[in-house]
Amino acid sequence: MAAYGANKGETVELIPGGTLITATPEEGRALAMLMARKSIGAIQPDAEVRKSLRPEYSTSADSLTGAAHVVAIEFATVAAANKYWRK
Repeated sequence: MAAYGANKGETVELIPGGTLITATPEEGRALAMLMARKSIGAIQPDAEVRKSLRPEYSTSADSLTGAAHVVAIEFATVAAANKYWRK
């Protein structure tokens, strides 16, 4: 899946490698974190704007909890796609 990037016609790969399948839960968690970061980049494609906001959200318990929640949702999606890690 891709989303539109900062430049007209540019797309951003939201699922790196195009698959949710991973070998281990640890790889799945890393993929979930990367997917969350890619989503934020697609929502706010201007890196300078994201950088300018970082001091505010990096010290906010609510913002950090929200970010952890996004990663948890992404991880749940990856885990389900992996049938909670095949045997």
